[in-house]
Formats: sequence, C-alpha cells, structure tokens
Amino acid sequence: MRKGLLETVLTGARTRTSHAQVVDELGKAIVSGEFPVGSILPGDPDLALRFKVSRTVLREAMKTLAAKGLIVPRARIGTRVTAKNQWNLFDGDVLTWHFHRGVDEEFLYHLSEIRLAFEPHAAALASVNATEAEISGMMRLAVAMGDPEHTAETLAMADLRFHLAVVEASGNPFMRTVGSLIEAALVGIFKLSSPASGREGIDEVSRSHIKIVEQISRRDEAGAKAAMENVIRVGRERVRAALKELDGVIAPTQ
Repeated sequence: MRKGLLETVLTGARTRTSHAQVVDELGKAIVSGEFPVGSILPGDPDLALRFKVSRTVLREAMKTLAAKGLIVPRARIGTRVTAKNQWNLFDGDVLTWHFHRGVDEEFLYHLSEIRLAFEPHAAALASVNATEAEISGMMRLAVAMGDPEHTAETLAMADLRFHLAVVEASGNPFMRTVGSLIEAALVGIFKLSSPASGREGIDEVSRSHIKIVEQISRRDEAGAKAAMENVIRVGRERVRAALKELDGVIAPTQ
C-alpha cells in the first residue's frame, strides 16, 4: 500500500518497487525542472540505462506519469513534458515532488485557499450527516491532539487523522478527493512552524479542533463551518509568520 504524502515527507520513506522508483525519480526530475516544461525526454534506451530497469518497467512508469498529467507521448517526436497547468495537483505523488523541490508561500497559500473552499463545507455537512459514533471518534482525535508528548511529526499525523475524519463524516464521497491536498497543506504548516514547539501551542491546537467537534455535535452548520475556517486561517498565519522570520528564504522540505 502506498504511503500517504505526510508520512512520506516527514519520515523520508522511499518507494521500493522498480516501477515506483522510476516514477518517483523521473517525477522529481520533471517537477524540479531537470526536464523543463516543453522538453522532450531522453529515449527509452537512455532512460532504461539511467534507472537500470527493463523497457517493460520503463513503459509502465511512463504510463503512470502520463496519467498524472506530467508527460504526453508524441508519435515520431518523443515524450514531451506538459505544461504545469496540466499536472494533477490532486495527486499525492505530484504534491510530494513539489515538496521535495521546495515550496514557497504562494504554493502554500493556494493550498490553504483550496482547503477553505472544501473543508468548512465538509464540517457543515458533518454537522448534518455524522453519526454519534463518528462524532465520538472525532472528539477522541481532537482531545488526543493535546498530548504534551507530541513531536512536530506526531502532531501532524494526529491533525491529519482528525481532518480526514471530518471529511469522511461529511457523508459526501467527493470530499475524499481533497485528502491529498489536506496532507500537503499540513506538511507545509508543520515543516515550517509546528505548534508542538510548546505546551501552549499544543493546547490551543487541541482546543480549536475540539470546538469544531462541539459545533458538529450541536448540529450547528454555521458554527462548524466557522470553527473549521478558523483552524485553517490560524495555520496559514502561522506559516506566514514563520516565513517572515526566515526573511523569505524557503528551504526544501527535509
């Protein structure tokens, strides 16, 4: 089973199969600009030699990258790197490769805008559709975020579990497609500035998420929406403050 974006970025976990390794390395090379937009990739013999894989493995990897929107084969021309607006940014791998390259404030801001477009509505839907069991589960996750032993990594994973639980409780299957975007946003937030750096920060994160569940439990659509918006905006402001402190210098995700 493929590891999630957050786990991959935070732990540095690497893919194992030959196919996955080719997809990962070639995807990183494209996103980083080693193979610029509009360029033609080296031929199959050269790529097979570079990655030390068979032509069969290489062809399957190229199909995967094409499905993600990064490349397109052209008869008698070769395989061309597509324009960035054709890349599938909802894809976990594509997002991972952006974080490997290093992301800026604009990228993280765009992620927060997408979250604001989806997650508050998911919380409002959860206030209507969530079962009592789901509400109890979300409350346990929110309370667990207040564990004083959290590191930046464990708090990020706890936060992800909570937000995905809200999306699931919305009852709308289309909401699940934003899972990779939520992961990407949390990677950016917690790699740049984690509330786990202090007891007060952890308490505040837990309280703000408990408030979301309380509004869902009250079946208050507007309240659940507002509480979720607040959590996302606070995270965005924390990133902005961290970037300002770094004097605008963005280091690649470690």
